[in-house]
Amino acid sequence: MGSPNTDKVFAGLIPKLYDTHLVPLIFESYAADLVNRLSSRTFSRVLEIAAGTGVVTRALASALPEHVSIVATDLNQAMLDHASAVGTMRMVEWRQADAMQLPFPDADFDAVVCQFGVMFFPDKPKAFSEARRVLRPGGVFLFNVWDHIRENEFADTVETALETVFPEDPPRFLSRTPYDYYDRRVIERDLTNGGFMAPPRIDTLAARSRATSPHIPAIAYCQGTPLRSEIEARDASRLSEATDSVAEAIAERFGRGEVDGKIQAHVVAIER
Repeated sequence: MGSPNTDKVFAGLIPKLYDTHLVPLIFESYAADLVNRLSSRTFSRVLEIAAGTGVVTRALASALPEHVSIVATDLNQAMLDHASAVGTMRMVEWRQADAMQLPFPDADFDAVVCQFGVMFFPDKPKAFSEARRVLRPGGVFLFNVWDHIRENEFADTVETALETVFPEDPPRFLSRTPYDYYDRRVIERDLTNGGFMAPPRIDTLAARSRATSPHIPAIAYCQGTPLRSEIEARDASRLSEATDSVAEAIAERFGRGEVDGKIQAHVVAIER
């Protein structure tokens, strides 16, 4: 059960749990890194794709000058609704959009930014070609993707623990989608096939993921991502059991109080 189609659906209770638990757990530090990489450039218009619940959007709105226009898009309207409700320090245009077919004219933006969304695109060269199309000459496409699941200790523990809960058909959302686009050579190839001519800069950046208890990452992954739908498709009545089993596995590996695990991602920058 589970497929690339359902892997893209962030709806129901997922957006709130995602923003409350997963964002501070693994996304905030990488959002700050992306925005910091833009600080030396001059922009008038920035596009964010796959904005999710707006962690990067909020960082962009806080860091970029008032005159810089920010457009934040996502495929899932529920995620945008949550992001908009949380709000930003200044005006942002929120717009539902598919990264595979962006509703913007050619050469409309100075930068296109995407935090941990590329992995969900079904045709990555097509999405890259769209990012390139809407960039002005000299503009930058900046995105990050997770490294292999083994380099992301909480996620690896989650997936391994769920093998014991559903031994005949373990959920594989994490390794199938968010942690499956880690090969730097594949990324470079897809960028070339998307029309980018310049060589990309790819930095591998390790960080730490911390929580006050093992239950925080368990809830974050099992209930705040499409992994929830995959668990419920097997047996909706076992969501709490699965979450508790994951929490126990995290406690056994990282301790029963505050927990601290490694996370690692590739950060990619390429100019139009």
